[in-house]
Amino acid sequence: MEVIQLLISGTSQGCVYGLIALGFVLIYKATEMVNFAQGDIMMLGAFFAFTYISILEFNFFIALAATIVTMAALGALLERTILRSMIGEPPFSVLMLTIGLGFIIRAVAGAIWGNEPRSIPTPYAGGVLSYREVIVGYENIVIILGTLLICGFLFLFFKFSRLGIAMQAVSQNQLAAYYLGVPVKRIYSLVWALSAIISAVAGILIAPVSLISPLMGFIGIKAFAAAIVGGFGSLPGAIIGGLIIGIVEQFAGLYLPTGFSDVSAYVVLLLMLLIRPQGIFASMQQKKV
Repeated sequence: MEVIQLLISGTSQGCVYGLIALGFVLIYKATEMVNFAQGDIMMLGAFFAFTYISILEFNFFIALAATIVTMAALGALLERTILRSMIGEPPFSVLMLTIGLGFIIRAVAGAIWGNEPRSIPTPYAGGVLSYREVIVGYENIVIILGTLLICGFLFLFFKFSRLGIAMQAVSQNQLAAYYLGVPVKRIYSLVWALSAIISAVAGILIAPVSLISPLMGFIGIKAFAAAIVGGFGSLPGAIIGGLIIGIVEQFAGLYLPTGFSDVSAYVVLLLMLLIRPQGIFASMQQKKV
């Protein structure tokens, strides 16, 4: 029963890593940029949800919708005003820009909301589901179900919607997509908006389990490791990589000496780079010319 308990806890934590990793992969596939501020965008989404629920006293589901709209607008605005000019620049320049953006977001969040950890009240907080010796919090169940819903939505979106197909075309060949009439720059903004939405939802899902603070965005480092483990460029790989790291963390925390849980994600990353550098799903697509 202890193993089942750890698997469920690790799966819920891994789902959060996987959702943030999805944001990394979406942006990379469309723009060839790696956004190291992804975790901080997640944190910002959690704080917006906190504002709508705890300060403005919106209904939880209305606050969720308001947070999604806010973060979509913010993601598109960041792409349009800051990141678009960096397209085609050396990867190191983009890396430093997004790292700097993360510092700015953390500073702004601390100035507005303070540095004290805060909680987001949710309709399902505190509930538990028990079967024999296995006890699962509703928060963990909602994280897993929420991740499944987002994955299902993304599958349908990219397979059947014109916008999703256009995004895939841009990720394959930006120039060819432009010649075919795809509004490439608009697609960039929409990809950043979608990535910000997914990260914000991840922040809302994890908030009842882990208090929100300006420093919670550092979870994005483990999510980046998850994206590499799964195969950077693979959407399914992002989720699988997140699950692997989340589950390994839980087992390492119980069966290994104190402190190993915090570094287990990086141990998994190093092992993957040694054994299979391209990740589990070696689907990083080559740009066609």
